[in-house]
Amino acid sequence: MKRLLNSGFIAMLAVMLLLAGCSGGAKTNTPAGDSSTPPSSSSGSETTPPAAAGGTLNISLYLYPTKLDPKYSVSIAEKNLYQSLYDKLLDIDKDGNLIPMLAEKWEISDDKKTYTFHLRKGVKFHDGTDFNADAVKFNFDRYMEDDSAQKNALKSVDTVTVVDPYTVKVQLKQPFAPFLSLMIEKAGMMVSPAAVKKYGADFNNHPVGTGPFMFKEAVAGSSVTLEKNPNYWQAGLPKMDQVVFKTIQDTNVAFVNLKSGDVDITDKFPYKEIDSVKNDPKVTLINEPSLAFEAIYLNTAKPPFNDKALRQAVDLLIDRDAIVKVALNGAGVPGHSPFAPNVFAHGDSDIAAKPDLAKAKQLLNGKTYTFTLKVGTLPSDQQTGQMIQTMLKPAGIDVKLEKVEVAALDEQTKSKNFDAVLAYWSGRQDPDQSIYDWLYSTGTMNYSGYSNPEVDKLLDEARAETDNAKRKATYDQVMAIVQQDVPNVYLYHVNNTIGVSKAVQGFTYIPDGMIRTANISK
Repeated sequence: MKRLLNSGFIAMLAVMLLLAGCSGGAKTNTPAGDSSTPPSSSSGSETTPPAAAGGTLNISLYLYPTKLDPKYSVSIAEKNLYQSLYDKLLDIDKDGNLIPMLAEKWEISDDKKTYTFHLRKGVKFHDGTDFNADAVKFNFDRYMEDDSAQKNALKSVDTVTVVDPYTVKVQLKQPFAPFLSLMIEKAGMMVSPAAVKKYGADFNNHPVGTGPFMFKEAVAGSSVTLEKNPNYWQAGLPKMDQVVFKTIQDTNVAFVNLKSGDVDITDKFPYKEIDSVKNDPKVTLINEPSLAFEAIYLNTAKPPFNDKALRQAVDLLIDRDAIVKVALNGAGVPGHSPFAPNVFAHGDSDIAAKPDLAKAKQLLNGKTYTFTLKVGTLPSDQQTGQMIQTMLKPAGIDVKLEKVEVAALDEQTKSKNFDAVLAYWSGRQDPDQSIYDWLYSTGTMNYSGYSNPEVDKLLDEARAETDNAKRKATYDQVMAIVQQDVPNVYLYHVNNTIGVSKAVQGFTYIPDGMIRTANISK
């Protein structure tokens, strides 16, 4: 495990602390970036010799990106592709710092309720229309519509005002510390207003952004092809002629394709192959800490998990170290909270007690239980389920495993059609975005049906506070309550494992685990 806590991680942790200070401690008019600073796609590049421009970059994705319009995207399936198709107001660099993208700089008012964005000039959407303040307002207004999947993320926004052609002012209803971090996510992605008006509901089949690559074609369930944006605002980028995203759900098959050269990058890597590629002449493994958490959501609204004693017992019986060692082949760290080590709210709340069979039996008081645990199709999911099955059995808890295809598992989780489900969240820069909607009584991802007024109150306080030290203290209080109520059993923080061909040059790992393609060549 310790071998994973490498120097890169330590450096990232340090910078995340700086980021925490930046987002939380601003007093007035805080310029968060230099207009001359390039965005992540061109920053921090590895020192590689120049490669010939052109050609096709093939990327395998575990999930097919069905939603090419970020307004309606609710899963991670599309996020990798979005990095090539859409630019955002802000981005993050390889160290996790917020950096300018379509917004060159920004200011925050003294009362933390007004954000003023100064936009980059000379940027055009793929359809030739101008990117400007009107486009930003259009996107904010669109993302805040009732049918938008991003509506909840922007519910703190009161008004958006065009100050001049390249300045936009966003007025919040109250201070909302995670706001800037949302601008590197789907809610900060800019789509062409002209294309939306032209195609209406069919925009999903005609997506238009300002990104380094433009939509060319999609083969449903199989692939999406993007071609070079010849008018991209970053000089000399992108370097490839086109990018093809191929859906390959079997990570072993993706690995074989990576080895053969049929794909250049894979977004998932088979954990059992981690050791085999250490000296591989063709493949490099990116194995870096993520912002993610893996947890078991327990349906607290019905038996058997309406019994808190059972939830506590399950939490107490799981050996997280063993799961990380066996199921992940060491590619992660054990966890007991939604806060990964590189999030400022991380701390003692993430340390789980050692498995204690005697205490678990005491909690169960001689009762026996049976429940079904639904797991996905990844080998690590199934192995994790099997290990949990074995760990709970000595306490008289019979776990039946049900393997469910990813899309169906997603739907069943949203409809709360489960006793328990093994679930993954990719995580976000701000802790609010990995806890609020899961544990708030009316949260959009509160699949466990959890409700605790004190937790609601504390979560509201944490997102309104701009001092990160105070926010962490509040999150510590939240977790103290949650770890007694146990609506979710947090298991571990899995690493981002990305397979990259050694023919690829210019790949830069970004802490959100997404693949930026503008600077890549081969």
